Amino acid sequence: MTDARGNARPNGGAPARHTPGTPCWVSLTAHGLEATEEFYGGLFGWEFRPGPRQLGPYVRALLDGHEVAGVGVLPPDRDLPVAWTPYFASDDVDRTADAMRSCGGTVGVGPLDAADAGRLVIGSDPSGAVFGVRQAAASPGTAVTGVPGTPAWNELTTFEASGVAKFYTAVFGYDEKPAASAGPDRVTLRLNGRPVAGVHGAGRALLRGRGPHWTTYFTVTDTADAVGRVLRLGGRVLAPPHDGDHGRVTLVADPQGARLALLQGPR
Repeated sequence: MTDARGNARPNGGAPARHTPGTPCWVSLTAHGLEATEEFYGGLFGWEFRPGPRQLGPYVRALLDGHEVAGVGVLPPDRDLPVAWTPYFASDDVDRTADAMRSCGGTVGVGPLDAADAGRLVIGSDPSGAVFGVRQAAASPGTAVTGVPGTPAWNELTTFEASGVAKFYTAVFGYDEKPAASAGPDRVTLRLNGRPVAGVHGAGRALLRGRGPHWTTYFTVTDTADAVGRVLRLGGRVLAPPHDGDHGRVTLVADPQGARLALLQGPR
């Protein structure tokens, strides 16, 4: 599928800068670091090193020495879900935060400075789906894509696609286009003609689940093999492998309940 990370290089070179509006980072909030590192280290081969202290207990996940994701610990006094959160690049986080508010979104955390991670804000769109915005400093964000164990795509599941897509279009300047999928109520967000993220309207089916949310897709070599590793490491399969718009995909959950999709690209 088309790389959704602006200047990121599929062959592993670190980008100097992510084009504003492109996904630039993903971060997991979990109950503890040790069990999380064990699961994702076994699944993707990640190694971990400490991250910015401003974010509390936090580590960066590395693949072959390149940063690919972050993992933080949920505050014990807050009832928040264990979940992956995508971050979108911005040249001015404060201005983007203002745009989020003026377009009906909510700013929950920040803007705040986080050492070499840059300036961050975490908020939600009008439907309640949580996402982040990142203005890079020394660390540009996800430094490698297109290889197993790296983020490949982000998709928002919400009640109705077109209305929420207009929020992201207003905040980040995207173009909207009906998704290639034959399924109903799907929109692809594009930037400079390239796919950036997907929006899927699920209607009342969301009432049976966790509400509007973003899902991050990670590249794997083979979904069947990856599913076996998920199960051996204590995770769960939420949707069996099936063919989608971008390849063969399966939805899984880690042992603490965080959902993620595993994507095997076309061969």
